[in-house]
Amino acid sequence: MQCRFCKTELQHVFIDLVNSPASNSYLTKEELNEPEAFYPLKVFTCHHCFLVQVDEYKKSDAIFNSNYAYFSSYSTSWLQHAKKYTSLMVDKFRYNEKSQVIEIASNDGYLLQYFKEKNIPVLGIEPTANTARVAIDKGIESVVDFFGTRLAKELVHKNIKADLLLGNNVLAHVPDIVDFVAGMKILLKDTGVVTMEFPHLMQLIDNNQFDTIYHEHFSYLSFYTVKQIFESQGLELFDVDEIPTHGGSLRIYAKHKEDNSKTISQNVQLLLKKEIDKGLNGLSYYDNFQQKALKVKLDLTDFLIQQKRANKKVAAYGAAAKGNTLLNYCGIKNDLIDFVVDANPHKQNKFLPASHIPIVAEEYLKQQQPDYVIILPWNLKEEISNQLTYIKDWGGKFVIPIPKLEMTG
Repeated sequence: MQCRFCKTELQHVFIDLVNSPASNSYLTKEELNEPEAFYPLKVFTCHHCFLVQVDEYKKSDAIFNSNYAYFSSYSTSWLQHAKKYTSLMVDKFRYNEKSQVIEIASNDGYLLQYFKEKNIPVLGIEPTANTARVAIDKGIESVVDFFGTRLAKELVHKNIKADLLLGNNVLAHVPDIVDFVAGMKILLKDTGVVTMEFPHLMQLIDNNQFDTIYHEHFSYLSFYTVKQIFESQGLELFDVDEIPTHGGSLRIYAKHKEDNSKTISQNVQLLLKKEIDKGLNGLSYYDNFQQKALKVKLDLTDFLIQQKRANKKVAAYGAAAKGNTLLNYCGIKNDLIDFVVDANPHKQNKFLPASHIPIVAEEYLKQQQPDYVIILPWNLKEEISNQLTYIKDWGGKFVIPIPKLEMTG
């Protein structure tokens, strides 16, 4: 396998989570009796550019199809984040009704709706037809397609170019990251701005977030490596924010290398120095991650077996992709966790891949009154524990499995 950026032959395994189905491939009752496809989940570190990556075992067009079940608008904290971002961009770059904002992976219009409210022209690019349909129903023009140089050229041919070209949690999801960044170069106006948000590899490693590894995430990104990728395609990073979303993310700001209208923020050198001081540009930083993940596996399975022996009832909250990585790596099935609650009706009455744990609405939680609720999307633990605070009325406790097993309540 070659590095998807620099084409170096990959030799160093970062972590091997063995194998699992694609993390958003929820099952219907009928599908429980059918064979399931499992794919290797082995992650490599490139010793040349330090891009951490999985191979494209499951093709991206098979993952992001019309059955894709992730709708951004079901998280209130994510909507707040999108609204705050919109205000920040308008204040910072003075976008108005003459500007063009384009979002790549615009999902159900969760973010562009806030630009639309300010009468700023928007266009969404979204490969999953079912989520794009929801955006279109909100009046957000959407192109149902994968983004890259081909689509960028087609849009430019129609005289569409971006003043602001943005993408949240998409840069890690593209198998051909070079073609994707090259496409942004084509679609961006001469003085336009690109912003991309993605989970920060440094946070993943330092906080043991191995459950954010799944087949949809082809790349795991440091600022050090992303800077190289963007520069290779004639784009220059001029600012960066460290933000709390998804357990610690980066928001990068890019411009054309030829655009001299923007100054380079000191944040760029400060973050590069922080990463290099930690050793992100050397292989030893990436060692021992397997052992840290194994400790979580042993602690969580021990806990669940103890509760089973004690006749306690254990449920989970959040049928999230990261939860599926965790459960499948730990080998946990529906005999140790009774059910998982999720607010998204597109997931309810289905079953988690491999573990076959049933996904139910919140009402079922109130009826069953489990002793423990494991919060699988730990990045939303405050939002979820506030929402479910009533479990304390029957003596219920919350369990957070990452970065280490802890109980609250």
